[in-house]
Amino acid sequence: MDDSHSAVGKGEYSLDSSAILPEYGEQEEHRRPWSTRVVESFKRDANAHATPKGAVGADGRVFDLEGAAAATANSPLTRSLKGRHLQMIAIGGSIGTGLFVGSGAALAIGGPASLIIAFILIGIMLYCTVHALGEMAVLFPVAGSFSAYSTRFLDPAWGFAMGWNYALQWLVVLPLEIVSATLTIEYWTKGSINNNAWVAIFLFVIILINLFGVKGYGEAEFVFAIVKVVAIVGFILLGIILDCGGGPGGTFLGGQYWKDPGAFNNGFKGLCSVFVTAAFAFSGTELVGLAAAETANPRKSLPTAIKQVFWRITLFYIVALALVGLLVPYNDPRLINAASSADAKASPFVIAITNAGIVGLPSVFNTVIMIAVLSVGNSSIYGSSRTLAALAEQYQAPRILGYIDRKGRPIVAIGVASVFGFLAFFAGSQWEVPVFNWLLALSGLSSIFTWGSICLAHIRFRQGWKKQGHSVDDLAFRSQPGVIGSWVGFIMNCIVLVAQFWTGAWPIGYSSGGPGGQASSFFQAYLAAPIVIICYIGYKFWYKTPFVRSHNMDLHTGIRDLNLADLIAEERIERASWPKWKRT
Repeated sequence: MDDSHSAVGKGEYSLDSSAILPEYGEQEEHRRPWSTRVVESFKRDANAHATPKGAVGADGRVFDLEGAAAATANSPLTRSLKGRHLQMIAIGGSIGTGLFVGSGAALAIGGPASLIIAFILIGIMLYCTVHALGEMAVLFPVAGSFSAYSTRFLDPAWGFAMGWNYALQWLVVLPLEIVSATLTIEYWTKGSINNNAWVAIFLFVIILINLFGVKGYGEAEFVFAIVKVVAIVGFILLGIILDCGGGPGGTFLGGQYWKDPGAFNNGFKGLCSVFVTAAFAFSGTELVGLAAAETANPRKSLPTAIKQVFWRITLFYIVALALVGLLVPYNDPRLINAASSADAKASPFVIAITNAGIVGLPSVFNTVIMIAVLSVGNSSIYGSSRTLAALAEQYQAPRILGYIDRKGRPIVAIGVASVFGFLAFFAGSQWEVPVFNWLLALSGLSSIFTWGSICLAHIRFRQGWKKQGHSVDDLAFRSQPGVIGSWVGFIMNCIVLVAQFWTGAWPIGYSSGGPGGQASSFFQAYLAAPIVIICYIGYKFWYKTPFVRSHNMDLHTGIRDLNLADLIAEERIERASWPKWKRT
């Protein structure tokens, strides 16, 4: 017997070896070298097809609406985002230079009253928009989110225009934000180190984060958002103390800057100019809907994250900027002397701290601005890559962009977005200012078009939902402002477009710039509009896409099958166990 046992080869069955063999039906794990696993993770997932074969008509010019919906619904992107990731993306994801630095120029142009009024109105618009997006994203957590909703509920041609508009916005934002991050470093280095060295470092870090997939993006944004939220809450507490006379100088400020130099500047045109800055400061809020397709449980996580947006708008924007208006006069020359969109010296938050005579804190806030800039750069690769992949899945972009690797990453789209980041190396050239001004112009109105499309898609979705015999009680998550809120959001987006047209064509002090300066100002403010129109009309005529009618909307593909009665009962039991402060 001993001889027979010794003759048994390695891996063969024997009485002695049976204990270490896997159970029936289980597969033994083979650990390969880490280098092999890394290389193979970039290979296409054999079971994932971003674009089903034969989906386009024989003439190559027939858009298959059902095939596009199915492709985005069955996207192989990994669903590894958790509730905490979504909540921090919703709370602090879009807080960036628009709030920390751009609000300074807005304060100088419109005054403190215009600043608060504009941000409150844009905040109401965003509240309605995000709730409309949340309702659709919980029911249809599909790849591409809002561009896919435009294709499904409005018109495939408009979905094409919105998808490329949104992708271009984030593609050009990446090099702009990397350059801005290098300029924040100059606050300490005073230009002693070549900026291209910092460009290489920041670009490497941002690309590396996104190569870790959606989990890497979520964890990075979680940390970035915490830093930004802590900084703003700290500034609010400090601002209250300084305004009440608790600073080193002991001077009580109260509301004296609202009397001298005043609450408004440049009248109604000043208010309209601030509208545009406020809209830019809120851009990125919609990313929470884009992330729904990669969330483990969007039914539970997304509504909670959507509701956080109200507190972010109220606390982090309105309260913080109200204090800025009390601590910094709008005629402070530092507000309009910004060397860049990330110049900490022009930040009203830094100016308020500097005026109080507090040493050290301006440097800390500059660090926060740098983190905010890197956060937006991180979001730009995420937003553009997912949108490009979704466009490819809907046959509206080269199919190679829909390549999803075995780790669930749209790796080709990530590569394309990363290549755009190398434009940041042109920062040291003589063409830096005009090139980056026109790149910024490409993204200027993108968010307005995106938000307006979300509201309109929600209005049309509700009409189709009712037309096909469904009730609002069947919805997994219902927008709090409802269809009326979507109409409010859509109309307000249109008003912002009109205000941008007026302030772009006839800016404050336009007579001093001459006809050439006036034309340049207009196209830098409104360049995104003709691009969207050209994309829409061109695609419409080429594919002859129809407007989607209410009775034949696809309200089934990609829908999350949920037992709402049981889910609602479970949520009520869970809420009943909450402490009183949480229920409130």
